[in-house]
Amino acid sequence: MNVLVVESDSDRKAFPSIDGVHFRSCAITGLVDAVAWAEVLLFRTFEAVDLRAVWPNAANLRWVHASSAGVDRLLDPGLREGPWLLTNSGGVLDRAIAEYVAAGILASVKNLPQALRRQRERVWEYRVSTGVHGKHALVVGPGSIGREIGRLLGALGMRVDASGTSERPGDAEFARIRHVEELRSYAAQYDVIVLATPLTERTRGLVGPEVLAAMSPDAGLVNISRGPVVDEQALCVALASGAIGWAVLDVFEVEPLPVSSPLWGLENVILTAHLAGDTDDFAERLWQLFEDNLERYLHGSPLVNGVDKQTGYVQR
Repeated sequence: MNVLVVESDSDRKAFPSIDGVHFRSCAITGLVDAVAWAEVLLFRTFEAVDLRAVWPNAANLRWVHASSAGVDRLLDPGLREGPWLLTNSGGVLDRAIAEYVAAGILASVKNLPQALRRQRERVWEYRVSTGVHGKHALVVGPGSIGREIGRLLGALGMRVDASGTSERPGDAEFARIRHVEELRSYAAQYDVIVLATPLTERTRGLVGPEVLAAMSPDAGLVNISRGPVVDEQALCVALASGAIGWAVLDVFEVEPLPVSSPLWGLENVILTAHLAGDTDDFAERLWQLFEDNLERYLHGSPLVNGVDKQTGYVQR
Protein backbone atom coordinates (compact mmCIF):
# COMPACT_ATOMS: atom_id res chain seq x y z
CA MET A 1 0.00 0.00 0.00
CA ASN A 2 1.29 3.45 -0.91
CA VAL A 3 1.05 6.45 1.43
CA LEU A 4 1.85 9.86 -0.01
CA VAL A 5 2.72 12.51 2.58
CA VAL A 6 2.27 16.11 1.48
CA GLU A 7 4.64 18.26 3.54
CA SER A 8 7.14 21.07 3.48
CA ASP A 9 10.87 20.50 3.78
CA SER A 10 10.84 21.75 7.37
CA ASP A 11 8.25 19.11 8.35
CA ARG A 12 10.07 16.07 7.01
CA LYS A 13 10.80 13.17 9.32
CA ALA A 14 11.65 9.50 9.13
CA PHE A 15 8.59 7.47 8.22
CA PRO A 16 7.54 4.51 10.37
CA SER A 17 8.38 0.99 9.25
CA ILE A 18 5.12 -0.87 8.65
CA ASP A 19 4.96 -4.16 6.75
CA GLY A 20 3.40 -3.71 3.34
CA VAL A 21 3.28 0.10 3.57
CA HIS A 22 5.42 2.30 1.34
CA PHE A 23 5.83 6.00 2.18
CA ARG A 24 6.78 8.78 -0.18
CA SER A 25 6.70 12.53 0.37
CA CYS A 26 6.13 15.48 -1.92
CA ALA A 27 5.61 19.21 -1.69
CA ILE A 28 2.17 20.62 -2.37
CA THR A 29 3.45 21.91 -5.73
CA GLY A 30 4.22 18.36 -6.86
CA LEU A 31 0.97 16.77 -5.74
CA VAL A 32 -0.77 16.78 -9.13
CA ASP A 33 1.90 14.50 -10.59
CA ALA A 34 2.55 12.40 -7.47
CA VAL A 35 -1.02 11.57 -6.42
CA ALA A 36 -1.51 8.82 -9.03
CA TRP A 37 0.87 6.62 -7.00
CA ALA A 38 -1.06 6.96 -3.74
CA GLU A 39 -3.76 4.88 -2.07
CA VAL A 40 -3.58 7.06 1.04
CA LEU A 41 -2.93 10.80 1.07
CA LEU A 42 -1.72 12.45 4.28
CA PHE A 43 -1.69 16.25 4.36
CA ARG A 44 0.96 17.38 6.82
CA THR A 45 1.13 20.86 5.32
CA PHE A 46 -1.35 23.55 6.27
CA GLU A 47 -0.96 25.54 3.08
CA ALA A 48 -4.15 26.65 1.37
CA VAL A 49 -4.05 25.55 -2.24
CA ASP A 50 -6.32 24.92 -5.21
CA LEU A 51 -6.68 21.13 -5.42
CA ARG A 52 -9.02 20.92 -8.40
CA ALA A 53 -6.29 19.57 -10.69
CA VAL A 54 -5.36 16.84 -8.17
CA TRP A 55 -8.53 14.76 -7.97
CA PRO A 56 -8.74 13.72 -11.66
CA ASN A 57 -5.31 12.05 -11.22
CA ALA A 58 -6.27 10.19 -8.04
CA ALA A 59 -7.49 6.94 -9.58
CA ASN A 60 -5.84 4.76 -6.92
CA LEU A 61 -6.73 6.97 -3.96
CA ARG A 62 -8.98 5.57 -1.21
CA TRP A 63 -8.40 7.71 1.88
CA VAL A 64 -7.40 11.33 2.62
CA HIS A 65 -6.25 12.41 6.10
CA ALA A 66 -5.87 16.02 7.27
CA SER A 67 -3.40 16.91 10.03
CA SER A 68 -5.85 19.47 11.38
CA ALA A 69 -9.31 19.46 12.87
CA GLY A 70 -10.74 21.78 10.22
CA VAL A 71 -10.88 20.44 6.66
CA ASP A 72 -12.23 23.54 4.90
CA ARG A 73 -8.97 24.12 3.00
CA LEU A 74 -9.24 20.63 1.44
CA LEU A 75 -12.97 20.16 1.03
CA ASP A 76 -13.55 21.48 -2.47
CA PRO A 77 -16.31 20.04 -4.71
CA GLY A 78 -13.92 17.45 -6.16
CA LEU A 79 -13.15 15.90 -2.77
CA ARG A 80 -16.69 16.36 -1.50
CA GLU A 81 -18.20 14.49 -4.43
CA GLY A 82 -15.43 11.90 -4.83
CA PRO A 83 -15.44 8.34 -3.44
CA TRP A 84 -12.59 8.87 -0.96
CA LEU A 85 -12.75 8.54 2.80
CA LEU A 86 -11.82 11.74 4.64
CA THR A 87 -10.54 11.87 8.22
CA ASN A 88 -9.21 14.70 10.37
CA SER A 89 -7.00 15.08 13.43
CA GLY A 90 -9.73 16.03 15.87
CA GLY A 91 -8.84 15.19 19.46
CA VAL A 92 -5.12 15.77 19.01
CA LEU A 93 -5.38 19.53 19.41
CA ASP A 94 -8.16 19.72 21.99
CA ARG A 95 -6.25 20.26 25.23
CA ALA A 96 -3.70 22.66 23.76
CA ILE A 97 -6.43 24.82 22.23
CA ALA A 98 -8.48 24.75 25.43
CA GLU A 99 -5.43 25.91 27.39
CA TYR A 100 -4.89 28.72 24.88
CA VAL A 101 -8.51 29.83 25.26
CA ALA A 102 -8.31 29.81 29.06
CA ALA A 103 -4.99 31.69 29.00
CA GLY A 104 -6.40 34.30 26.60
CA ILE A 105 -9.52 34.86 28.69
CA LEU A 106 -7.54 35.16 31.93
CA ALA A 107 -4.98 37.50 30.36
CA SER A 108 -7.76 39.70 29.00
CA VAL A 109 -9.91 39.99 32.12
CA LYS A 110 -6.79 40.54 34.26
CA ASN A 111 -5.57 43.06 31.65
CA LEU A 112 -2.11 41.56 31.49
CA PRO A 113 -1.27 43.27 28.17
CA GLN A 114 -1.64 46.64 29.92
CA ALA A 115 0.52 45.40 32.81
CA LEU A 116 3.23 44.39 30.33
CA ARG A 117 3.08 47.81 28.68
CA ARG A 118 3.48 49.47 32.08
CA GLN A 119 6.38 47.15 32.88
CA ARG A 120 8.20 48.19 29.70
CA GLU A 121 7.50 51.84 30.56
CA ARG A 122 8.72 51.28 34.17
CA VAL A 123 5.43 52.65 35.48
CA TRP A 124 4.06 51.39 38.83
CA GLU A 125 0.28 51.31 38.31
CA TYR A 126 -2.10 49.86 40.85
CA ARG A 127 -5.45 48.69 39.52
CA VAL A 128 -8.30 46.37 40.39
CA SER A 129 -9.01 43.54 37.95
CA THR A 130 -12.00 41.28 37.42
CA GLY A 131 -12.22 37.49 37.66
CA VAL A 132 -13.80 34.65 35.72
CA HIS A 133 -15.49 32.68 38.52
CA GLY A 134 -19.24 32.80 37.98
CA LYS A 135 -18.94 34.48 34.59
CA HIS A 136 -21.01 33.11 31.73
CA ALA A 137 -19.25 31.67 28.65
CA LEU A 138 -20.70 30.46 25.37
CA VAL A 139 -18.76 27.97 23.24
CA VAL A 140 -19.93 28.05 19.61
CA GLY A 141 -19.24 24.56 18.30
CA PRO A 142 -19.72 21.67 20.77
CA GLY A 143 -17.32 19.30 19.00
CA SER A 144 -14.29 17.69 20.62
CA ILE A 145 -12.35 20.97 20.83
CA GLY A 146 -15.39 22.86 22.10
CA ARG A 147 -16.03 20.24 24.76
CA GLU A 148 -12.47 20.39 26.06
CA ILE A 149 -12.81 24.18 26.21
CA GLY A 150 -16.08 23.73 28.12
CA ARG A 151 -14.43 21.37 30.61
CA LEU A 152 -11.51 23.69 31.28
CA LEU A 153 -13.61 26.84 31.59
CA GLY A 154 -15.96 24.97 33.90
CA ALA A 155 -12.99 23.99 36.06
CA LEU A 156 -12.21 27.71 36.37
CA GLY A 157 -15.68 28.24 37.79
CA MET A 158 -17.32 29.67 34.70
CA ARG A 159 -20.87 28.79 33.73
CA VAL A 160 -20.60 27.35 30.24
CA ASP A 161 -23.24 26.91 27.53
CA ALA A 162 -22.78 25.83 23.94
CA SER A 163 -24.23 26.83 20.60
CA GLY A 164 -24.73 24.16 17.94
CA THR A 165 -26.83 23.08 15.00
CA SER A 166 -29.86 22.35 17.19
CA GLU A 167 -31.37 23.18 20.56
CA ARG A 168 -30.88 20.29 22.95
CA PRO A 169 -30.45 19.50 26.64
CA GLY A 170 -27.22 20.16 28.47
CA ASP A 171 -24.67 17.52 29.35
CA ALA A 172 -21.44 17.03 31.31
CA GLU A 173 -19.67 19.99 29.67
CA PHE A 174 -22.49 22.43 28.95
CA ALA A 175 -25.45 23.60 31.02
CA ARG A 176 -27.46 23.96 27.82
CA ILE A 177 -26.94 23.78 24.08
CA ARG A 178 -28.65 26.50 22.04
CA HIS A 179 -29.35 26.84 18.34
CA VAL A 180 -26.56 28.71 16.59
CA GLU A 181 -28.94 30.31 14.10
CA GLU A 182 -30.43 32.30 16.98
CA LEU A 183 -27.04 33.53 18.26
CA ARG A 184 -27.96 37.19 17.87
CA SER A 185 -30.94 36.81 20.21
CA TYR A 186 -28.88 35.54 23.17
CA ALA A 187 -25.37 36.90 22.58
CA ALA A 188 -25.91 39.63 25.20
CA GLN A 189 -26.25 37.01 27.96
CA TYR A 190 -22.56 36.01 27.85
CA ASP A 191 -19.38 37.54 29.23
CA VAL A 192 -17.29 35.74 26.63
CA ILE A 193 -18.11 33.98 23.37
CA VAL A 194 -15.60 31.39 22.16
CA LEU A 195 -15.70 30.35 18.51
CA ALA A 196 -14.74 26.69 18.04
CA THR A 197 -16.95 25.87 15.08
CA PRO A 198 -15.80 24.45 11.73
CA LEU A 199 -15.85 26.81 8.76
CA THR A 200 -18.79 25.86 6.56
CA GLU A 201 -21.14 27.82 4.36
CA ARG A 202 -23.47 28.06 7.37
CA THR A 203 -20.81 29.48 9.70
CA ARG A 204 -19.02 31.81 7.28
CA GLY A 205 -19.63 35.35 8.57
CA LEU A 206 -21.55 33.99 11.57
CA VAL A 207 -20.29 36.76 13.84
CA GLY A 208 -21.09 39.90 11.91
CA PRO A 209 -22.31 43.40 12.75
CA GLU A 210 -25.62 42.21 14.21
CA VAL A 211 -24.13 39.67 16.61
CA LEU A 212 -21.36 42.07 17.64
CA ALA A 213 -23.93 44.82 18.28
CA ALA A 214 -25.94 42.42 20.43
CA MET A 215 -22.98 41.53 22.67
CA SER A 216 -22.40 43.27 25.99
CA PRO A 217 -19.89 46.16 25.81
CA ASP A 218 -17.81 44.42 28.50
CA ALA A 219 -17.85 41.03 26.77
CA GLY A 220 -15.00 39.36 24.96
CA LEU A 221 -14.69 37.27 21.81
CA VAL A 222 -12.21 34.42 21.36
CA ASN A 223 -11.70 32.94 17.89
CA ILE A 224 -9.72 29.71 17.51
CA SER A 225 -11.86 28.31 14.66
CA ARG A 226 -11.30 30.00 11.30
CA GLY A 227 -10.96 33.67 10.43
CA PRO A 228 -13.91 33.89 8.03
CA VAL A 229 -16.34 32.85 10.79
CA VAL A 230 -16.02 36.50 11.87
CA ASP A 231 -16.63 39.64 9.82
CA GLU A 232 -13.20 41.10 10.52
CA GLN A 233 -14.02 44.64 9.45
CA ALA A 234 -17.07 44.71 11.71
CA LEU A 235 -14.98 43.29 14.55
CA CYS A 236 -12.38 46.05 14.17
CA VAL A 237 -15.13 48.67 14.38
CA ALA A 238 -16.70 47.01 17.43
CA LEU A 239 -13.38 46.80 19.27
CA ALA A 240 -12.26 50.32 18.41
CA SER A 241 -15.61 51.86 19.39
CA GLY A 242 -15.99 49.93 22.64
CA ALA A 243 -19.06 48.06 21.42
CA ILE A 244 -17.35 44.94 22.83
CA GLY A 245 -14.64 44.87 25.45
CA TRP A 246 -11.83 42.72 24.07
CA ALA A 247 -10.84 39.91 21.74
CA VAL A 248 -8.35 37.04 21.62
CA LEU A 249 -7.70 36.06 18.01
CA ASP A 250 -5.61 33.20 16.65
CA VAL A 251 -7.15 33.03 13.16
CA PHE A 252 -7.88 35.66 10.53
CA GLU A 253 -9.56 36.15 7.18
CA VAL A 254 -6.14 36.51 5.53
CA GLU A 255 -3.07 34.79 6.97
CA PRO A 256 -0.46 36.00 7.68
CA LEU A 257 -2.41 38.97 9.00
CA PRO A 258 -1.49 41.97 6.79
CA VAL A 259 0.57 44.65 8.51
CA SER A 260 -2.10 47.14 7.43
CA SER A 261 -4.77 45.48 9.58
CA PRO A 262 -6.14 47.76 12.33
CA LEU A 263 -6.14 44.76 14.68
CA TRP A 264 -2.38 45.15 15.21
CA GLY A 265 -2.86 48.53 16.86
CA LEU A 266 -5.83 47.82 19.14
CA GLU A 267 -4.86 47.64 22.80
CA ASN A 268 -7.88 45.48 23.69
CA VAL A 269 -6.78 42.68 21.33
CA ILE A 270 -4.45 39.74 21.89
CA LEU A 271 -3.51 38.19 18.56
CA THR A 272 -1.34 35.23 17.67
CA ALA A 273 -0.22 33.55 14.46
CA HIS A 274 -2.59 30.55 14.20
CA LEU A 275 -0.70 28.60 16.86
CA ALA A 276 -3.31 27.73 19.48
CA GLY A 277 -3.00 23.98 18.98
CA ASP A 278 0.74 23.82 18.38
CA THR A 279 2.65 22.46 21.36
CA ASP A 280 6.07 20.83 21.48
CA ASP A 281 4.58 17.32 21.12
CA PHE A 282 2.18 18.34 18.36
CA ALA A 283 3.87 16.46 15.49
CA GLU A 284 4.33 13.31 17.55
CA ARG A 285 0.66 13.20 18.54
CA LEU A 286 -0.48 13.79 14.96
CA TRP A 287 1.65 10.91 13.71
CA GLN A 288 0.36 8.61 16.46
CA LEU A 289 -3.23 9.30 15.46
CA PHE A 290 -2.47 8.68 11.80
CA GLU A 291 -0.55 5.45 12.50
CA ASP A 292 -3.40 4.15 14.67
CA ASN A 293 -5.86 4.88 11.88
CA LEU A 294 -3.51 3.30 9.35
CA GLU A 295 -3.56 0.06 11.35
CA ARG A 296 -7.35 0.20 11.29
CA TYR A 297 -7.32 0.74 7.55
CA LEU A 298 -4.97 -2.21 6.99
CA HIS A 299 -7.25 -4.49 9.02
CA GLY A 300 -10.48 -3.26 7.44
CA SER A 301 -11.72 -1.65 10.65
CA PRO A 302 -13.71 1.61 10.74
CA LEU A 303 -11.52 4.70 10.86
CA VAL A 304 -11.76 7.20 13.68
CA ASN A 305 -12.51 10.87 12.96
CA GLY A 306 -14.40 10.18 9.75
CA VAL A 307 -15.55 13.52 8.32
CA ASP A 308 -19.03 13.90 6.87
CA LYS A 309 -18.08 15.52 3.58
CA GLN A 310 -21.45 17.19 3.22
CA THR A 311 -21.41 18.99 6.57
CA GLY A 312 -17.63 19.39 6.72
CA TYR A 313 -17.08 17.98 10.21
CA VAL A 314 -17.10 14.78 12.24
CA GLN A 315 -20.60 13.74 13.30
CA ARG A 316 -20.57 12.91 17.01
